[in-house]
Amino acid sequence: MASDHYFSSEPSSAERPRRITVTLAGRSVELNTAGGTFSPDHLDTGTAVLLSHTPPPPPGGDFLDLGCGWGPIALTLAMLSPHARIWAVDVNQRSLDLTRRNAAELGLENVIAVTPDEVPDDVTFRTIWSNPPIRVGKNELHGLLQRWIPRLDERSDGWFVVARNLGSDSLQRWLAAEFPTGYSVHRAATSKGFRVLRVRRHGSTPTDTIVLP
Repeated sequence: MASDHYFSSEPSSAERPRRITVTLAGRSVELNTAGGTFSPDHLDTGTAVLLSHTPPPPPGGDFLDLGCGWGPIALTLAMLSPHARIWAVDVNQRSLDLTRRNAAELGLENVIAVTPDEVPDDVTFRTIWSNPPIRVGKNELHGLLQRWIPRLDERSDGWFVVARNLGSDSLQRWLAAEFPTGYSVHRAATSKGFRVLRVRRHGSTPTDTIVLP
């Protein structure tokens, strides 16, 4: 396998910048993409499935796009929830630059494109939307999910799209086993060979039981 992937920090492949037209949040937009990023020529099918099978995000709060690429998920979240703060996270510096440029062109000031370590430790998320980097390897993928899912706010959902032939069902089983207490994991949708998995973090009991005299 080649050493340069879309999940490399500094891709060595030629940048080959290009412009593509996609529809996000019901709006046709022209965006910047480049080689050395995920799906630079079009909106990939998995992301399209996620965007079309996930309910609208909350009106505000901190959101996470885990593995933002050139930004289609983060940009969608920013357009749907202009009062939210969208953390677009990736290790690929070229992807982060493209996401920043695309957000600026669309006038979306609520997108923050950063590396994972640049997200403050005290930030928790009202929602997570992600087309996670499955090809990074099982151990690395599990590590990502173990790091970020516990940062969901109580009574909040994470939405993850995974191809069926790349292990969506086994990942669902792993998630259920990894987060057995205080969480629930469900298959929310199936479309075009992809599963959308919903991870719900449940709330703790808000008050103690009232004991009457």
